[in-house]
Amino acid sequence: MATITATTSQKAAPPGILAHRAVRKLLVLALAAAILVPLAITQWPGAAWPTALTVDVSEPLGTASDWIIDNRDSHPLFLYFLGHVSNVVVLAVRAVYLALLAVGWAGVTAIGALVAWRVAGVKLAAGTAAAFLACGLLGMWVPTMQTLALMVVAVLASVAVGALLGLAAGLSGRMDRVLRPVLDTMQVLPAFAYLLPVVLVFGIGVPAAVLATVVYAAPPMARLTALGLRGADKEVLEAVESLGTTARQRLLTARIPLARKELLLGVNQTIMMALSMAVIASVIGAGGLGDRVYQALASVDVGAALAAGIPIVLLAVVLDRVTGAAGERLGESGKSPVTWLYALVVAAAVALAGRLAGFLDWPDGWELNIAEPVNRAVDWMTAHLYSGVPVVGGTADWAAHFTSWVLNPLRDGLQWLPWWSVLLIVAALAWLIGTWRTALTAVLAMAAIGVLGVWDPSLDTLSQVLAAVAVTLVVGFATGVAAARSDRFERLLRPVLDVFQTMPQFVYLIPVVALFGVGRAPAVAAAVVYALPAVVRITAQGLRQVDPAALESARSLGATSGQQLRQVQLPLARPALLLAVNQGVVLVLAVVIIGGLVGGGALGYQVVFGLAQGDLATGLVAGAAIVCLGLMLDRVTQPTERRTTRKGA
Repeated sequence: MATITATTSQKAAPPGILAHRAVRKLLVLALAAAILVPLAITQWPGAAWPTALTVDVSEPLGTASDWIIDNRDSHPLFLYFLGHVSNVVVLAVRAVYLALLAVGWAGVTAIGALVAWRVAGVKLAAGTAAAFLACGLLGMWVPTMQTLALMVVAVLASVAVGALLGLAAGLSGRMDRVLRPVLDTMQVLPAFAYLLPVVLVFGIGVPAAVLATVVYAAPPMARLTALGLRGADKEVLEAVESLGTTARQRLLTARIPLARKELLLGVNQTIMMALSMAVIASVIGAGGLGDRVYQALASVDVGAALAAGIPIVLLAVVLDRVTGAAGERLGESGKSPVTWLYALVVAAAVALAGRLAGFLDWPDGWELNIAEPVNRAVDWMTAHLYSGVPVVGGTADWAAHFTSWVLNPLRDGLQWLPWWSVLLIVAALAWLIGTWRTALTAVLAMAAIGVLGVWDPSLDTLSQVLAAVAVTLVVGFATGVAAARSDRFERLLRPVLDVFQTMPQFVYLIPVVALFGVGRAPAVAAAVVYALPAVVRITAQGLRQVDPAALESARSLGATSGQQLRQVQLPLARPALLLAVNQGVVLVLAVVIIGGLVGGGALGYQVVFGLAQGDLATGLVAGAAIVCLGLMLDRVTQPTERRTTRKGA
């Protein structure tokens, strides 16, 4: 009797196709759509986003912009607080810059090499010295020092702000939940969007550039600091607490020391983000290497852009390697503190010798002009590849065909869809890959775009992102598979990926404009080049980390190399592949927006136009739409783990 009762009380399994969770989700969504869609069509007919559901924020934003302009020179907030912040930033950057010039090129090179030797060894020390010397040989010593001075101040401020935010988030769950959307917005919001309010407050110049860099570069430090504090060993913390220590003592003696590796990784990521932002900030008067790249973009001078872009890449690679090596060697028994004294003495001696010998400024006779030969090579490529290539056609033809056959149909198709169907598709994709909360977040983000009144431009941007992501994933997955299966190919590919990943975004736009002309196609091409390294790296790493026992088992059953890839490696590497898709989407979105400078149009153009014209409403609304678009794409490409609870177990 008990058996019969237990059997009849069990929930009957859904028959056939209804046993699949995805099918049940789609049926629930279809039922909701059958009820809500007719109501929406009756209330708001038409395919375009309803005007009644649009909120005009241009008037309050315009009023705020006018108030800032009218009160910037008289209000106490600007006179006694923001004005002092601006002065401190200017003085700090100028002091670092003058110190670098006073040490001279020989002293700076020696200090950099000796620090790299102390932290990471002889090989990286030699690479650091070569990198600084290359900056001088390219005729970019003074701009490099300007960028380095800006970087020092911006990174110190970013690390301080990020560490404080991370400390608050790491010690308080409530603060972590409050800060998470703020940090998400800071990272997703396009740099051009918040350059405008910073310029309105601080004007064109170094203070605006430094503060914009801090906004962009602080979130990684905050996230990793919070991660390190939350991931501290519970047993160690309990042992320290049992000794009667206070909360402050536990923080200083246990939590922070245990999180040192995460903190150093945060510094590493902050440096990389700050360097990339320092180039974008050249638009508002940051100067240095970024200004040279931006001027080259304006005149489509590939040689000058490359001459300024190479030092940026070298700085990025050196700083990345040094800080990365410091994190890896943390806690190991290294050189004694006396070696630091020797290093400082040698660096001071080299700097003094260079000063006495008059080697403060880089000698003009030691400079190499690479702009002219690079421009000649580009002119040859443009003349022979842009058009008139037999059979395959030139790059201009490829761009025109890609625009006509891919970008235009995709954009027109998205804009043709009724607004409610777009929301329905987003909900279905997000719910299939995650939970109902994921779907709700994605739908609300997409709906916010319509509420802001930029529905059609957002769908245009979405079409460019989808096309670029498709190309990136096809090429990236194929290259990542090849790198995972061949150590030699992976070693050859690594320096190429390093260069592509550290090259400023602006630099990508110049050669693609020279080869593909102006329009949406070059914006997509630049986005593909920028996002490709991350997709390749994540794919290769995911495939290499597949359990060797599973591969050995497949080989023992006679599986071919292709079968091992399709049936073992790719299924087991699914989380890494999905992460590659997610990162590809985020990186593509970042560069497609900058493509507004070269005819990409849509939201990117509106952000750039808002900055150029001082139109706060246009720039911020387009920037907010990009944030919503990025949030939606993140939710539909990144799986969300389901929380399951078992009752009555």
